[in-house]
Amino acid sequence: MQFDRLKRRGFITLLAGTAAWPLAARAQQAERMRRIGGLFSIAETDPEVAPRIAAFEQELQKLGWTKGRDINIDYRFYRFGADDIRQIRMQAAELVALAPDVIVASGFQSVAALQAVTRSVPVVFVLITDPVGAGFVESLARPGGNVTGFALYEFSMSGKWLELLKRIAPHVMRVGVLRDAALTAGVASFGVIQAAASSLGVDVSPIGMRDAPEIERALTAFARSSDGGLIVTASALAALHRNLIIALAARHRLPAIYYQRYYITDGGLASYGPDFYDQYRRTAGYVDRILKGEKPADLPVQTPTKYETVINLKTAKALGLEIPPTLLATADEVIE
Repeated sequence: MQFDRLKRRGFITLLAGTAAWPLAARAQQAERMRRIGGLFSIAETDPEVAPRIAAFEQELQKLGWTKGRDINIDYRFYRFGADDIRQIRMQAAELVALAPDVIVASGFQSVAALQAVTRSVPVVFVLITDPVGAGFVESLARPGGNVTGFALYEFSMSGKWLELLKRIAPHVMRVGVLRDAALTAGVASFGVIQAAASSLGVDVSPIGMRDAPEIERALTAFARSSDGGLIVTASALAALHRNLIIALAARHRLPAIYYQRYYITDGGLASYGPDFYDQYRRTAGYVDRILKGEKPADLPVQTPTKYETVINLKTAKALGLEIPPTLLATADEVIE
């Protein structure tokens, strides 16, 4: 009798546990599935999209997150200067409505649009030139809100563009600095370049790039005098008009230094700047930490740890320039 009662009790316990198991498994599975949003200021068809997304997702996978298994990712793209601000804000609102655990944002307009619709959903930005000046964070060390991320570069490195230009083209005595005057970053970069100019024996002058016609007029006027060179500082406008800028530099035979390698793969002369793909990999690290419970306010804004020099020998030859062997030996990439 007692043995039968024990058997019945064990059977009931087993039955209850078996019935509860699917519910527990489903609850655990639902808990594991997290949602990530992405709002990027680059056209979805741009060749740069695929490698950036790949760098981000591959790093997430290394950290233990796999699309479709424990994370879903919803991306939105727009072309800065081509898409209406209202459309960008609409995309930001759509992402927030999906109730993501965290959103990754590239570009000033992306972060601004997201801040307009949420002050609670964590946002990790990438490639922002001046997050403090833009008002996105209170300080680099203590962001103070729902936003943190990775700054594009430190202003102090802007002088290296001028140094690189003089090493490649020692004859250059006048340098036009193409920058977005509406950005604090553009003004700050120009100030650093200007401070370095006297020791290198060159005169520098700012060149605006509000739109394509202004860029063409300004560069054509600048190129009328000899011994000129060009520095293109980082901004969404520079990225939007990169093919035009590269073409004008070639047409007017202006040695030009850029802030990112994709200008060089597209035919520009040389670049010095942060590794964008590394920035996206590091962004995945912050997303991982937020998904595990950390808050953006406690994660300091970081600056690049990896810079690279890229040189296009074909463009140098077309300009009649001979790249110093010591520079070629230390360059991270040489395109022939």
